[in-house]
Amino acid sequence: MEEGGQSTAVDTRARILDAAIALLDRGGRDAVTTRAVGVAAGVQAPTIYRLFGDKNALLDAAVMAGFMRFRDQQDRTPGDDPVDDLRRGWNFHVRFGLTHPHLYALMYGDPRVGRLSPAAAAAADVAAGHLRRIAEGGRLRVTERQALDLVHATGSGITLTLIAQPAERRDLGLSDLAREAIIAAVTTDGPAVAGAGPAAAAVHLRAALDHSSALSPNERGLLGDWLERIASTTDAAAE
Repeated sequence: MEEGGQSTAVDTRARILDAAIALLDRGGRDAVTTRAVGVAAGVQAPTIYRLFGDKNALLDAAVMAGFMRFRDQQDRTPGDDPVDDLRRGWNFHVRFGLTHPHLYALMYGDPRVGRLSPAAAAAADVAAGHLRRIAEGGRLRVTERQALDLVHATGSGITLTLIAQPAERRDLGLSDLAREAIIAAVTTDGPAVAGAGPAAAAVHLRAALDHSSALSPNERGLLGDWLERIASTTDAAAE
């Protein structure tokens, strides 16, 4: 039945997203037809198009909603060690993929040239927050961008690999091995600044730059560019 009375556009949108997520979880992308979503949500096709534009936009919105709901169920309180928080974030990411494999496959398995899907971008923002805290503590040995790209590529690759494996032979130890290898590659056990050369110092200072009020926005931008160039040198890999 088409929405009416006291029902709002927000309620209708939520019903459509609920229906799309349920269909995705049960049958993957092919199960999400306009007709199936309309029947499950109790709306007509024109309402779906009016609120979402087209099927691809609906799928993007459904994957984003599914990811955010799963994320909000987790304890996201920062701990004392930002590297441990990165570990927790990695484990959450893999757990989301294995819990909602069809959503995850749309999130990462359908690459777009030049941009991430909205849900993948949201997940990258979470990882970037963990890496920023590590950099602020002087424990990042590469630039934040390099670290984020490594975490993103390896985490999504491992998760897609596990999804593709039959459940009875799925080796979750692969995720642990990959996680620790990446953490070893991008972080240090202690502050990386002392004795680590100018690149490591630049990584640390670049992370702290936004907290400084001594410079104008233009000056901070210019200094940030210089620090990014220094941090990108091979010295960043030195201990």
